[in-house]
Amino acid sequence: MAAKDGIASAQYRHWAMCQIHYALGDTGFSYVVGFGDQGWPLRAHHRGASCPNEPSPCGPQIMSSNEPNVHTLYGALVGGPDQGDGYKDQRSNYVSNEVACDYNAGFQTAVTGLRSLLITGERPEQTGNANCPYTS
Repeated sequence: MAAKDGIASAQYRHWAMCQIHYALGDTGFSYVVGFGDQGWPLRAHHRGASCPNEPSPCGPQIMSSNEPNVHTLYGALVGGPDQGDGYKDQRSNYVSNEVACDYNAGFQTAVTGLRSLLITGERPEQTGNANCPYTS
């Protein structure tokens, strides 16, 4: 919103683009299930993805298992890294691995915003010389 109102537009648009690139795996690991070729979460905290089809049981042993989910939840964004930029792909760690509306709504909104900028000819990558913070 600040960028649209002309408040540090280039910097905010560049920052938003960097956040999406980070989530999609610019640092070597994508937090979006099934996206990229360098790895993504295999143990999202999501019942539909981790439980086998009926009539097989789904119980506590599934939550504590280190096996990858039996179903791939393509396109889902997990919670992501901790404050120290560490990440453990553990189903039981719901803070880092839960697929939730609050995580995914912001992500989808940001992607939509960047797409809108592309359509209108405003490309955040071309608005400044700054690298994304995680690559500097």
